[in-house]
Amino acid sequence: MAFGPAAMGYDRAITIFSPDGSLYQVDYAFEAVKKGWTTLGVKTKAGVVLIGEKRKATQLLDVDSIEKVFILDDHVGCSFAGLASDGRILIDYARSQALQHRLIYDEPINIDYLTKLVSDVKQMYTQHGGVRPFGVALIIGGIDKGKTPKLLMTEPSGQFMPYYAVAIGQGGYTATEYFEKNYREDLNIQDTILLGIRALASTLKPGEKLAPSNIEVGFADIDSGMFRKMSFEERASILQKL
Repeated sequence: MAFGPAAMGYDRAITIFSPDGSLYQVDYAFEAVKKGWTTLGVKTKAGVVLIGEKRKATQLLDVDSIEKVFILDDHVGCSFAGLASDGRILIDYARSQALQHRLIYDEPINIDYLTKLVSDVKQMYTQHGGVRPFGVALIIGGIDKGKTPKLLMTEPSGQFMPYYAVAIGQGGYTATEYFEKNYREDLNIQDTILLGIRALASTLKPGEKLAPSNIEVGFADIDSGMFRKMSFEERASILQKL
């Protein structure tokens, strides 16, 4: 009787640990994130910037209608890499929680708490039979009370961590290297946006260029405390500065 590799069997159910302490289904979810479009976030003293890449997978794909950066509440936004369907469900959940918090407490939700609520759902789907982990990582950023910029990233496992700058998806490793060499905390909001776009540009292959229709940019500055998305014209203007 033939036997499969040692890993065979341990990935048949989410509730079974392998001998080395891994949950293979969760590891597979991390791989789904690595295959997603490059997404990144940057936090400086001036505010928070989220940037998502939109690749034209086929000639007939209308990338202008694809949304990659989402507004969760007036003060906080989100982007993701991985399975878009999973990301959509979690974003709808986050918006619902932010709305409920406003209705009950009459104040904007704390960004750390909102991230925890989303991460709790992700963690729950790593410990029950008959379900699979969410194959998506979310970057959540905005301005908290006291004009405090916040940037956090949630993993498929349910773990979440605060960051100064973070990049996920296909170009995550290259963009992270760029941040490690060029990040400064004292940048103004315009320079923070440029830093994020340059980090995304560093992930491109030779001959490729960023276009206004291939990126989406959202930001929140401490002066207004509001999260908003840049228009096509604003993206075109800032790309000319590269």
